[in-house]
Amino acid sequence: MRILFVEDDPMNRRVVKEMLTAAKIELHEAEDALTGLRKIDEENYDLILMDLRMPGMDGMEAIRRIRAREDEKSEIPIIVVTADTALNLRGQCLEQGADEFLIKPVEVRGLFETIAFTIAKHKRARLGSGDGGEAA
Repeated sequence: MRILFVEDDPMNRRVVKEMLTAAKIELHEAEDALTGLRKIDEENYDLILMDLRMPGMDGMEAIRRIRAREDEKSEIPIIVVTADTALNLRGQCLEQGADEFLIKPVEVRGLFETIAFTIAKHKRARLGSGDGGEAA
């Protein structure tokens, strides 16, 4: 699995990198949203972890730009990872196209559960909701 982590704080990137590489997940990093968008142009990812508060373009705008693409990369699952605990921020992120939402600091179990849930939800959506043969 290849994940892109878009996060401006080097300490947060290091912590998440240690968690994911220990599980043999290939993690690519971008220190800002514009770099993240360039990496999405150049590489294929199974999932994006996106911070919201970054210098320059914020994560919300990056999510909108990813979802506005006219190729298969517009459907890459996105998990917002933020320290912002504003009351309706989760809803705003989901409305803009994020698939899930995590509050920093992230814990190993919560991160892996959210990644697994998001990937499974994405696969179910791609198969269509009318297959009826699988239990949830």
